[in-house]
Amino acid sequence: MPVPLLDLNRQNAALHGELTAAFERVLRSGHFILGGEVEAFEREAAAFLGVPHAIAVSSGTDAILVALMALDLQPGDEVICPTFTFFATAGCIARAGLVPVFADMRADTFNLDVDDVARRITPRTKAIMPVHLFGQSADMAPLLALAQRHGLAVIEDAAQSLGSRHHGQASGTIGDAGCYSFFPSKNLGGFGDGGLVATPRTDLAERIRLLRTHGAKPKYYHARIGGNFRLDALQCALLRVKLPHLPAYCAARRGHAEFYRAALAGLPGFVLPAAAPGNEHIWNQFTLRVPGAGRRDALKQHLAAHGIGHEIYYPLPLHRQACFAHLPPVSLPVAEQLAGEVVSIPVFPELREDERQAVVAALAAWAA
Repeated sequence: MPVPLLDLNRQNAALHGELTAAFERVLRSGHFILGGEVEAFEREAAAFLGVPHAIAVSSGTDAILVALMALDLQPGDEVICPTFTFFATAGCIARAGLVPVFADMRADTFNLDVDDVARRITPRTKAIMPVHLFGQSADMAPLLALAQRHGLAVIEDAAQSLGSRHHGQASGTIGDAGCYSFFPSKNLGGFGDGGLVATPRTDLAERIRLLRTHGAKPKYYHARIGGNFRLDALQCALLRVKLPHLPAYCAARRGHAEFYRAALAGLPGFVLPAAAPGNEHIWNQFTLRVPGAGRRDALKQHLAAHGIGHEIYYPLPLHRQACFAHLPPVSLPVAEQLAGEVVSIPVFPELREDERQAVVAALAAWAA
């Protein structure tokens, strides 16, 4: 039977009445930019995360960009980031006039290898940007200790991990700032682009709020050069409907992951993903590794033939992207291995039991 990689309508249809009421409330208010809906969502998001400051912005990408801008780094300063991640991580570093320095990965968690980060610190390094990939936190304690020794800022790319926790603390609230995405496919999916910056630092929060509106305070008086990084009132109203359901969405994803790990444990040819000790994984993706030359691509063809939704996150590490060809060449063998082995299968909250079974059956048929 066909199984989609993601079906947004199942989740949103269950909230149709509440979402429609939120839309009508904003429509009647006539207030569409900033204002009460945005402020209420920011308060509710901050309470959910357990952080003093949450600033709603126009996208997860813009969350990273404005957080970097708020650090007041200088052109040419270096920011260390993973090479195996979505493009926005390094793209925003470059857009801010900074230099991305790519580090290698841990094969077990798909997250930054802290030892490799340490090897790449130079006098020009000013920040580290870990990514909490696929829904679980990077190894933050040694990263923070490394940053403290060298006087570096830590900006967490938590675009895929809203709702996850690391030793009891919400991912994205551990460093100087955390950046989240509300892209529709995320654990808290919006209705278009949207993002959030969370920070425990009042000084950063004030700067980010200023930069969000072209650096203007008061209106038409510009202390800094910022951008239009506002999140619409309508998006915030709709996200307010979904935010209380996020723990249930995460729990459903966790249940699917546990099912897959049990059902696939005996099959040859796969390396199953796992949660690191201390991590409360929320499984934005359930990503298998398929070692062996050409085997991942053969599995991809098999899944397509059986109607099983799947995707490769990510087929080419950032250090090998054409737009970064001007940077010094670097050897990052684990990331390159992962890029050739990974494939993600359906794990969205509303996945049905028969669909989970169909995914497992297709994988078992291929492994046989």
